Order: sequence, then structure tokens, then C-alpha cells
Amino acid sequence: MTINRTKTATIAAALLIVVAVALTVLLTGWTNGLGSTERTGPGSDGTNRLGGRAADLELRVADFTSRFREDSGYRGPSSEERKAVAEGVALLVDGQRPQAEKRLSDVDFTIRTITDGAVGRRYAEIADRTEDARSPRGWGRIYVDLSAPIRWSVQVPHPLTDLHTELLGVNVLRGAPGGVLVIAGAHREAGKGDAADVAHRTDSVFDAICDELAERGMPAVQLHGFANASAPDHDAIASTGSGYLARVEGRVLADALRDRGFAVCRAWTRDCPLEGRSNVQGRKAEREDAPFLHVEFSNTVRTSPSRAARAAEALRAVTGTWAVAALPPRN
Repeated sequence: MTINRTKTATIAAALLIVVAVALTVLLTGWTNGLGSTERTGPGSDGTNRLGGRAADLELRVADFTSRFREDSGYRGPSSEERKAVAEGVALLVDGQRPQAEKRLSDVDFTIRTITDGAVGRRYAEIADRTEDARSPRGWGRIYVDLSAPIRWSVQVPHPLTDLHTELLGVNVLRGAPGGVLVIAGAHREAGKGDAADVAHRTDSVFDAICDELAERGMPAVQLHGFANASAPDHDAIASTGSGYLARVEGRVLADALRDRGFAVCRAWTRDCPLEGRSNVQGRKAEREDAPFLHVEFSNTVRTSPSRAARAAEALRAVTGTWAVAALPPRN
């Protein structure tokens, strides 16, 4: 009897070792297969058998913007360089990835596919090869949803400067399918004078991309941040920029923010600070009859994870409707 018990215990122990080894191999393979986010060149999208590189999009964007400096990291693009990036983005939005990769490679941009672990959605990441260089150009990053037809965009012109607007932008992108996230590539003060203030310049890569999307009639929400002292009675300032086409969406957003406990200044009904009337992307959207929302959030909202999550949820009330609406026919 004692011998049988000993034999049984030995067999059980051996089985446990086999299971442990198998789990180790499985988990190692899972990590190696999904955790890599190596940059890929033209003609290769970096996908694996599960459809893309697994990553936390929020962490990727936070790492990207953490390298920004106030006194360096921006070189203004030429008109040809702006055109090349905008055309590459347009080709990708139209589903022509090989052509997009070729056009973007002309100006040292790459495309890779990642799968955002938070929502399981696949995105194309368009990035500048000079990001890691000693002297980056600061032309930005773009994320394009690959799970659905592209219908709307979220724009972040002052990442890091308007603290955490870049992270809020990620969570807005996650909130509804069919979105494009456009992030400026440098600190607002990085260029000579206001050269890197892309919300007020028409000679940036950021503006060229936003123009391309606006010319398709694509609605957009642009995210900004303000110091609490700039509007102490408000958590958010919602505006339609220089135009009024997005008033309906503005009301929906303002109501959604109010319902989540935020004090909102509605720029279409009263005078508000920071209304974004001079924003150049808003002016372009007005000329193209494309809905545009300019939304400012206080520091308190942006730096609180729970408040920022509620803000992103409120924005989903608008982007969710854009995701299922058809774009106007192109001329």
C-alpha cells in the first residue's frame, strides 16, 4: 500500500512538472508573438497570426510625447513634404496600403499595424523615422482604425503642452470605430517663434493631414487644455470654432458632459474664454462644411483618471453617431 501511494505521488508530481513546463512555453510564445512592436518598412505591416502587434496604445503615445522638449525637436516641413504625408494618409484611409507605404516612405514615414490590448481593435500607426534621432523633425503621429470605414477624426495639436490631451485623444479614439487620431509631433514651444503651434499655423504636417480629412467632409473634434485659473467656473469649454455647423453635436456633447457632473461653457450660447475662433483647422472645416468641435478641458479634468474617463465617455456620445453616419459624396 505504501509503495502504491509513493508511486501515485511520484506520477502526480511528474504531471505537475509537465503542465508547468507546457504553460511556460505557451506563455513565452504568447509574449514573444504579441509583445513586439518593431518598426516595419514599406511592404510589411508587422502583423502576426492574431492580426497585429499587441500594445497598449495609451502607453505608446505617452512614450512618444515624453521625449518632447520646449526648446528643440521641430523643423518646419516644405510644401512637398506636407503634401507627401497628407497624400500617404489619404491613401491609407482609402484602403490603399501599399501605395500609402510607398508615398510615405518618400519622406521617411513608416506604417505598422498594432492591436490595442485595451479594446482589441487594430490600428495602423503612421510614424516618422526621425522620432528617435538626435534631431527629430517633430511632424507627428497618426493612428488609423483598420476595423471599420473611416468616418471621423480626433485631433491633438498641443500634446504634453496641454497635459494629457494626447491620452484623452487615445481614449476618444477607442470609444468608437472608424476614427483617425492626429497628434502633433512636438512641444508647442519647440519651434522658432510659433512655428510648432500647429493649431494656428497652416504650414505644418498636422494641418495638411487635417485639411485632407476636412476636404472629405469628415467631422472632427479637437482637444485642448486650460489652466484652472483661466476659467475657474468651468470644467470644459465646448465650441464649434469659427463655424456653426456642429451646433447639434456641440449640444449633445455639452449635455453629456453636464450629465457626468461637469460644468460646461457653451460658446454658441454665451461668451466663453478659449473659444478657438482663430483655430486654423476649424476655419478649414468651416470652408469645407465639415462639422468641427473645439473642446477645452481644465487641468483638474485632464489629470484625474476618473474625470478624464468620464470626459472620454461624454465625447463618445458624439463620435458614436459620427461612426455610423455616411460622409458626403466627394466631388
